[in-house]
Amino acid sequence: MQQEEIYKRWSGLGLALFIVIQWLLTFSRIINKLKKYSFKVTNLHKWFGALSPLLFYMHSMSFGYGYLMLLTYIFIINNFIGYFNLDVIKSTNEVLFKGWMITHVAFSMVITLLMVFHISMVFYYK
Repeated sequence: MQQEEIYKRWSGLGLALFIVIQWLLTFSRIINKLKKYSFKVTNLHKWFGALSPLLFYMHSMSFGYGYLMLLTYIFIINNFIGYFNLDVIKSTNEVLFKGWMITHVAFSMVITLLMVFHISMVFYYK
């Protein structure tokens, strides 16, 4: 199925929407009206994040070349960083939390930028 252009576009759209939805956690924490939903959004964020490699694999089975390989590696690394959050590690160390959070969010920003670049390149050259 991944050889079909229509499948690649629809699965890519699904993956892009998924990544955008993951950013709802940030908005639920910084927008006062949404703070009451932060706990529910956090749980959804964790579950969706745990399933994200399946969506990524459904879109692409190969690591790609150049920036696509970088996107794949950062996506996988960020996913593992998410798996080992402080709930799993059972730590209350504030320095560890801040370091973990900064790394996870920074990788998420890079993933989002590379995703936008990838979408731009796909539609520019097709």
